[in-house]
Amino acid sequence: PVELANRECQRCKHFEVNRFGTRAYLPTHIFDGMQDVSDTWDVIVIGAGAAGLMAAIHAAERGRRVLLLEKNRKPGVKILMSGGTRCNITQATDNRGIVAAYGPPGKFLHSALAAFSVQDTIDFFEAEGVATKVEETGKIFPVSNKALDVLDALLRRLQRSGATLALGEPVAGISRLSPPEERDGGEGAERLHFVIDTSARTLNAGAVILTSGGQSYPGAGTTGDGYRFAAQLGHRILPPRPALVPLTTNLPWIAELRGITLPDVAVRILEQEKPLVARRGALLFAHFGLSGPVILDVSRVVSGHAQPQTLMLEIDLLPAMAEAALGEWLRTESLTSGKKQ
Repeated sequence: PVELANRECQRCKHFEVNRFGTRAYLPTHIFDGMQDVSDTWDVIVIGAGAAGLMAAIHAAERGRRVLLLEKNRKPGVKILMSGGTRCNITQATDNRGIVAAYGPPGKFLHSALAAFSVQDTIDFFEAEGVATKVEETGKIFPVSNKALDVLDALLRRLQRSGATLALGEPVAGISRLSPPEERDGGEGAERLHFVIDTSARTLNAGAVILTSGGQSYPGAGTTGDGYRFAAQLGHRILPPRPALVPLTTNLPWIAELRGITLPDVAVRILEQEKPLVARRGALLFAHFGLSGPVILDVSRVVSGHAQPQTLMLEIDLLPAMAEAALGEWLRTESLTSGKKQ
């Protein structure tokens, strides 16, 4: 149970929660034991998903006064959904493998991974009591197979960091303050650069970290707010497109196999016999086409192509068996079992 204090925030009339990191949440602001509800912060992080929680943790652990804003009633909604509710934490590869898997734009990840590597990620969760395991696909999951354990670990660390988490408080807009020499202000005003308007108040911050996600799952809160905020601050936004999605086809035999899952399939996308991408993993036949992790992994190449209908999808249903060995097996089976009914 969540214990509620006998007082409420006079700015937004939300109750203060004096127990943190529990598995039940309310549409409240969660404060880290402080009664100070000042509107001025060193860092404000927008979006309490995996990226936002980690950003708030590390900023606070560096001694900054940090506020983490989340418009949903609960933090980490997509964490709980990821990996089929098991939450694949990372991949069993080195930093270069992560960059390569991201594709051509992945070079921007080098500096981030140099500061916090794949192994650092594993060590972070192991230190918070989340034992991990590597599956045959290379994906790293919690041993418990529970995404909730991953979220609870992040919330425990957030509490210890001293950061403040505000739930049920959507951001309406972000703007820059005028240069310090052009505005009046008290002590420390020169360190404030941004104004954030929320549903409850107006906040000032020296820095803003935008971790509100894209627009992949509106039901989980990712409705594209981040694009609008970034544009308000002068960033150029490229038109978004699907990146991890199933592939559709009108071939009737695909629909006839709907519901069948193959655990190990090799897939390639070809353009005039030239391979564009190749992946291996589980595949699911659906009534509309193909899905499953291996299809999602190659879908970005299809969705980003000017004429996706001209591409060819090649599927190897037995990637672990050489073609010659398969031929020999079929000949043997036809001789020994071909006449059986």
